[in-house]
Amino acid sequence: MAASKRDDTAEGGTVGKALGVLDQVAAAGRPVKFSELLDASPYPKATLYRFVQTLLGQGMLAYDSERQTYSLGIRLVRLAHAAWAQSSLAPIARPHVDALAAAAGETVHLAQLDGGQVLYVDKRNAAQPIEMYSSAGKVGPAYCTGVGKAMMAFLPDDELGAVLARQSYHRFTATTLSSEAELRAELKDIRARGYSFDRQEHEPGIICVAAPILTSSGRMLGALSVTSSTGRTDLGALEELVPDIKATATAIAREAQTWRFPEETKSFEMTGV
Repeated sequence: MAASKRDDTAEGGTVGKALGVLDQVAAAGRPVKFSELLDASPYPKATLYRFVQTLLGQGMLAYDSERQTYSLGIRLVRLAHAAWAQSSLAPIARPHVDALAAAAGETVHLAQLDGGQVLYVDKRNAAQPIEMYSSAGKVGPAYCTGVGKAMMAFLPDDELGAVLARQSYHRFTATTLSSEAELRAELKDIRARGYSFDRQEHEPGIICVAAPILTSSGRMLGALSVTSSTGRTDLGALEELVPDIKATATAIAREAQTWRFPEETKSFEMTGV
């Protein structure tokens, strides 16, 4: 019994597992049937059903009886709006992101680190949008994106080690960095230069230049990037926008000096319960 409790705690317990089911529904990007959830679930049918029913009861999932599908619940919409307002750089950065997008004429991304991944918290499309993976609210890899590398380069050493350990180093394209050693070498260059590039590392044809958003004390808050395609421009032309990107990042940081993104809480085991 004790071993079972330790395993359950290590995986986040009941709440963590239920949140995993929510993540599964969200990742589908569309309403899903219970059988689809079960096919990809690590839990037995009865356990998964119990989680789903609990989430339904709490308004975190919604059920369409006609199509027999599950989707994210309206309560999550309310929570998402509250999180965006309280925990995201987006409300503070909005006018600055708008101004940079207008001046650059290209797509602008605002991002923060979420564990070891990039969370895109805002995006402004160019007048002539380019199809790409990113969108506000989406999560992407840190090791092969301009914003991800810009943020990692300015993390304290202990935090950087934890983030690097979470990278998958999957090779998306021929230019993707595929090892921690390669990434560390690039981060060293980025820290010295003050900005980063995405050299088609996540998506073919997609390039960007990005800069970190740092407080006056050097605390990393997030990152800002200008993104385009190789069919429209090149990295040299995007690099000319670095002064504007850095000035925008400084303006955002100035308004966010006392703001702090909620830190990931470390799990702990309760005793005597």
